[in-house]
Amino acid sequence: MNLRKIRGNIMLLTAAVIWGSAFVAQSEGMNYVDPFTYVFSRSIIGAAVLVIIISVIKKGKKKECHPADFKMSAFGGACCGLVLFAASSFQQFGISNTTAGKAGFITALYIIIVPVLGFFMKKKTTSKVWICAAIAVAGFYLLCIRNDFSIGPGDTLVLISAVFFSLHIIVIDYFNGKNTDPMIMSCFQFLTAGIIGFPMMFIFENPDINNIINAAVPILYAGVLSSGIAFTLQMIAQKDTDPTVATMIMSLESVFAALSGWLILGETLSVRELSGCILVFAAVITAQLPAKT
Repeated sequence: MNLRKIRGNIMLLTAAVIWGSAFVAQSEGMNYVDPFTYVFSRSIIGAAVLVIIISVIKKGKKKECHPADFKMSAFGGACCGLVLFAASSFQQFGISNTTAGKAGFITALYIIIVPVLGFFMKKKTTSKVWICAAIAVAGFYLLCIRNDFSIGPGDTLVLISAVFFSLHIIVIDYFNGKNTDPMIMSCFQFLTAGIIGFPMMFIFENPDINNIINAAVPILYAGVLSSGIAFTLQMIAQKDTDPTVATMIMSLESVFAALSGWLILGETLSVRELSGCILVFAAVITAQLPAKT
């Protein structure tokens, strides 16, 4: 493995740590502000951070994005932003009624859900993926289903968010084939999510500037690090890293979410829940392993 690939893997691992620990920030943020307020705040900050990053990266480059490419990037970002807003909102509402560790593992199911959705879009799905999906469902049962065969409302909302995050990946994949600039597209997606979140927080919530200030640390963490920095690390790293390896490394965010919840919030997992985490994680990783030829 050459130095460029090692550097890329370290960047992806760093991004996974940021995304995983961001579940703690999201959980802590709910102690001060409501879900739509949190989603709006982190989205606008993420958009602002990406504007700065894009300006720095583009500075000095002679080749500029063609107007048609910019329009498609902006349109693609808006479409991604619609889905991202739904995904982030369901996740944020869910996190208020479950643990950061659980939320991280349930969200990681998007790696299983994506190929399942692909099947309905006439994309070939291997038998290995279906087996992994079954294992993940078993893990989800152990992790979230209670003795009376009920599922916590927070777990349900996070699972719905995982479906939307899966759709988000599919939408990004579609627009990536349209000669778009991924960083511009990401900036517009956060801007769109923020614009949608602005009226939603006033319609359904009572945002208070003092509460937002009190939640500044978790909001800034999610906005600057999770939305801005981690995305940039992913963009740079995937140039030098095999896609399968990249996806496997990024899926480790679920492990870091559980570890962060344990280290920072003092959350605990029962033996049953821990067994479910192990099954889900095993399914997620196995689904990304290349098939033998």
